[in-house]
Amino acid sequence: MAPRVGFTVCGLGHALPNRRIDNQTLARNLDTSHAWIVGRTGIHARRVADADETTTALAVRAAVEVLGAAGLSPSALDLVVVATSTPDSSCPATASRVAAELGTRGGGFDVNAACCGFVYALHTAVALLADTIGTVLVIGADRYSTLADPEDRASAVLFGDGAGAMVLRRSPARPGTSGLLGSDIGGDPRSLSVIEQTPGDRYLSMDGPELFRQATRAMVASAAATMDRSGIDPTDLDLFVPHQANARIISAAAERLAIPADRVVLDLAERANTSAASIPLALHSAESTGRLHDGATVVVSSVGAGLGWATMALRWGR
Repeated sequence: MAPRVGFTVCGLGHALPNRRIDNQTLARNLDTSHAWIVGRTGIHARRVADADETTTALAVRAAVEVLGAAGLSPSALDLVVVATSTPDSSCPATASRVAAELGTRGGGFDVNAACCGFVYALHTAVALLADTIGTVLVIGADRYSTLADPEDRASAVLFGDGAGAMVLRRSPARPGTSGLLGSDIGGDPRSLSVIEQTPGDRYLSMDGPELFRQATRAMVASAAATMDRSGIDPTDLDLFVPHQANARIISAAAERLAIPADRVVLDLAERANTSAASIPLALHSAESTGRLHDGATVVVSSVGAGLGWATMALRWGR
């Protein structure tokens, strides 16, 4: 089967803050424990950015790494797309700041779709590759530790900071080649209050149990629709790479989708929920450990505030 849009993945990059905060450290000031956090989330620790580790700085670090992995200079980039809901400033876009730091000559823009941001940005980049763009840098970068109330155990334990990057280059869409096989994007804005930062509030508010139910349901429906449109049987899938929000959500979704456990990427134990950065970080980890290879059939799926969802089925190719 030929992909709908052909492209090659030139490389993957990542960046994590230096400071690691484990569950035991959080438990000193919160009514919680390491066992409670792990049992409900699968998280053991997270990386938290210091003041100089801005969203832009993390994104640039990931970009420099991916360009090195791809053997490309910044001048090869036609476009930079950054998925983030924690920008350093409203204007200009984080992507413009990254492009300026790298010294590229292409344009750039941000995508704000919370935890769905990277898949939305990736889908946008692929659409542009099918049109006029030749090479695009896609980054997911977030510092959600700045949005989590440090005195609220329901949210303080969930989030970490980081950035992940991918470079895509247009290629012919032919049978057996790499590219986009199918996708699904949607949302239910009636569920805004499940997780949101309301105007005037500093921190996120969240209905954890309801978010768990809705996120699991949405991820299953979106991933199932994508695999159906792409002609993929769950047993033929090489890797399922979901948004890394909660180990219980990931396990429940994979079980309902009948995806074997050894095909599921679970990468949040040391990183927690890094929002738009979680999927590219998980892809980088999977490739680094030999789980992601050329020709692999990969489904990336995300659910985020809004309530939005986005899934893509890819045939991987370097």
